[in-house]
Amino acid sequence: MTSLHDPAVRGFASDNYSGVHPDVLAAIAAANDGHQTSYGEDVYTERLQEVFAGHLGEGVEAYPVFNGTGANVVGLQSMLPRWGAVIAAASAHINVDEGGAPERVGGIKILNVPTGDGKLTPELIDREAWGWGDEHRAQPLVVSLTQSTELGTLYSVEELRTISAHVHDRGMRLHVDGARISNAAASLGVPLRAFTRDVGVDVLSFGGTKNGAMIGEAVVVLNPGASEGLTYLRKLDMQLSSKMRFVSAQLIALLEGDLWLRNASHANAMAQRLRSGIEAGLADGSIRGVGFTQPTQANGVFATVPDGVADRLRESFRFYDWDAAKNEVRWMCSFDTTEDDIDAFVAAIARETSRG
Repeated sequence: MTSLHDPAVRGFASDNYSGVHPDVLAAIAAANDGHQTSYGEDVYTERLQEVFAGHLGEGVEAYPVFNGTGANVVGLQSMLPRWGAVIAAASAHINVDEGGAPERVGGIKILNVPTGDGKLTPELIDREAWGWGDEHRAQPLVVSLTQSTELGTLYSVEELRTISAHVHDRGMRLHVDGARISNAAASLGVPLRAFTRDVGVDVLSFGGTKNGAMIGEAVVVLNPGASEGLTYLRKLDMQLSSKMRFVSAQLIALLEGDLWLRNASHANAMAQRLRSGIEAGLADGSIRGVGFTQPTQANGVFATVPDGVADRLRESFRFYDWDAAKNEVRWMCSFDTTEDDIDAFVAAIARETSRG
């Protein structure tokens, strides 16, 4: 098939815009010959269990799924009775960007808490952690965090340990949406286990698509006592792949070596290069009127730009408004973002913000 797009066109809208890492494509091809048992009874899905155990410890259970929304819905459903509710940041993906799937498909009430940096704290959690035993209130039984958050910020290992203890002391369970968990690990400089299982996370949605996979996420049960019925829920929620070996092979390609970390580290470094380039332009006057709304801790840069600048930049580089009323935008970097991409974008920002 002839390519239908211009591969020279670059964007900063989402790390989902990037293609598939060549090593992941090679893994799919390697898994393709011959026949393997369907619905997860294949050698690749079996090997994936070992790979996750190597990162997160023995006894974890990994359930490959198609996408992040599916991972979140299936994982949270397995943690809750029908009368259960989830406490999450108001900016959480499960609250804002999943089309109501947790509520409509999962039947889950979300109790959202406003937070300026996308992060929950014990004090913020307690705004909704009440009413147990009250038959008139959906019971808050799970807290869901995102790491890194939808605003590009990170929870430290100690913050997560404190939140986990707080959640468990109140009889609740802890879920982490790890769509960009590899970026978080790269930024924190610690193993995946150090800020998941070791701090008391019960169930993890592990993301691969934003880090170089084609289609590949997994629900990873770190505490078997906190999850029930995942085998059935995955099928019920239309997340059971018949040819699961191809999903598992992608995650193996990322996780068996250090590809997951190299990809994430590169994306993070490109975001830092973008921010540093803008800061240098602000300092020397070549860039005007740009401000930053969040620290750049993973692979996203959140900024405000002067009126009209975003639309002019989008003529060449695709990206999203985050809060159009404030001229706030989000610029995301990927495993395949190059230094030339960043430098060209910084030059365009300088050009457009300097126009009279």
